[in-house]
This record gives sequence, structure tokens and C-alpha cells, in this order.
Amino acid sequence: MMNVKLEEINYKGFGNCLRISNEEVELYITLDMGPRIIRYSFIGGENEFCEDNPTTMNVFGEQWYLLGGHRLWHSPEENPRTYIPDNKEVKWTKSGNGVVLESEVEPWTQIKKEVEIILGDSGSNVKIIHRLTNKNAWDIQLAAWALTVMAPGGVEVIAQPKRNTGLLPNRVLALWPYSKMNDSRVYFGDKYIILKQDKDIKEAFKLGIPNEDGWAAYFNHNNMFIKKFKHNKIEQYPDFGVSYETYTNEFMTEMETLSPLTTLHPNEVLTHIERWELVKNVSFPGCNEEEIDKIVSREITY
Repeated sequence: MMNVKLEEINYKGFGNCLRISNEEVELYITLDMGPRIIRYSFIGGENEFCEDNPTTMNVFGEQWYLLGGHRLWHSPEENPRTYIPDNKEVKWTKSGNGVVLESEVEPWTQIKKEVEIILGDSGSNVKIIHRLTNKNAWDIQLAAWALTVMAPGGVEVIAQPKRNTGLLPNRVLALWPYSKMNDSRVYFGDKYIILKQDKDIKEAFKLGIPNEDGWAAYFNHNNMFIKKFKHNKIEQYPDFGVSYETYTNEFMTEMETLSPLTTLHPNEVLTHIERWELVKNVSFPGCNEEEIDKIVSREITY
């Protein structure tokens, strides 16, 4: 861990935070609430995550704040279960090239959240290990749901399934009641789905797919954020069987991965892993899928 540094700092309106950095990138983790990763950027660069998020709601007499950044939820989405406030302090401990963040057991749901962040000695590679522990006295079924709120002004690229299934269908598209197929922000290409964040459109849009390639990318600030995970073709997923979801409105875009639906016995743990990268000096090539192919073949490895 010689090149990875840890320090507690005060960051903007988020209070006490933990900064994890190497010589290329930095991550800020909120400690007064969470666990949340509120910043991921090149050193001295713009934050690739949204941190100006006005959404709040009242849950059991306590305010839940969307805030932005990266957070861990559990799916299927249901109110109030999904929105239990994460306003309490986070416990953290060093772990190799990173930290383990632990929250208190959620009241009412009796689920414990844990996020482990591992930063490489060099480069931008980050491994995020999400864990949900069932602290109930009975079995529960759920999926881990890892949501990254991206800064406004960017464009998201999602790989479509491309398995040759002969006469059978090879893809599913899940749409929410408020999503319009003719929304001007979304482009359905042959190989990719492209979603543009637009500050002038307040209406929300959300879709989900079984993301068999296990990656999506977000172009912003002349950088490319890559989010990777593992899709399991034989497991059952929430929301009509999708492992990847995205949501956009006037101030952000969310990139969301899901684990398979899992039955957890008391004290069993569900683990879901993401891998992140940042690439400099990569601009969105427009809805030209041949040019996107070139970037994908050059920058995305498994």
C-alpha cells in the first residue's frame, strides 16, 4: 500500500470524509453518513460523480437524502424498504490497498451494508466489493443494487446483448411507467444504447437490460468512466430479468448494476463486485457505432 494514501478531510457540505488516493486518482468517502463514495476523479480534476442532488423524502420521520455519488441499495425497489435513511456515521478500517466501510444494521429491514474499496498502487483501477448481510431471524430474498450518480453533461453508452440465439429472442428491454420510447435523450443503435443527460429536460427516463457484456461507460469532462461487473446468464434478476439499469433527469444520470436475486438465510452475506476505471482524453464520438467500437476495443478489457 506504499502508493495508496488515506487521510480524513472535511469536504464541502458532506462533513468528515475519507480521501483515498494514489498518484493518479482520488476517491472521497463520506464518514458522517453512508456508506457513500461522493467523489472519483483524476487528481485535481473534475468530479465524475454528481454531488449536487436536491432529492429528499421522509421515511419513518427521518429525512432520506439522495446526495449523489455511489451508494449501495437492495432490490426490488419498494417504499419504505429501499429508502431507509443512511444518515448515521460509518465505521471504517484499513484493508490492504483500501478500506472497509460498515454501516449500522438498517432499522426495520435488518440488513447490514458493507462496502470495501480497493485502489490500485497506480492507474485508475478501483475494485468495489458490496456486501449485504441478513440480520433477520428469517430468510429474505433480495438483490444487491449498486448505484453510481454521474455528474451532469455526459453521455452513457451501454452494450446490448449480442448472443446468436437463432430463432429465439436475445434481449429484453425493461421500461418504467414514466419512460417514453421516443425520448430525445436515448438512441437505440444496433450494438449500443446511448443515453444523453440533458439539464433542460426535467422528466425522468429509466430503462434496464440484461447486460451480458458486463460494462457501461460514461463520457464527460473529456474523460471516460468505465463500470464493469459480472452478469450471470443462468441466474434470475429483478425487474423482468435485468442486471443493468440507468436513470436520468435534469441534474444527473445513474448507472446501476444488480446482482442476481438471492435468498439469504440469517447471517448469510450477498456479495456483488464492480470494477471502475477512468480514461483521460477520450471524447464521445457521437452515435457512430464503428467509432464507439474502436474505443471499446482499445479501452475495455475483462
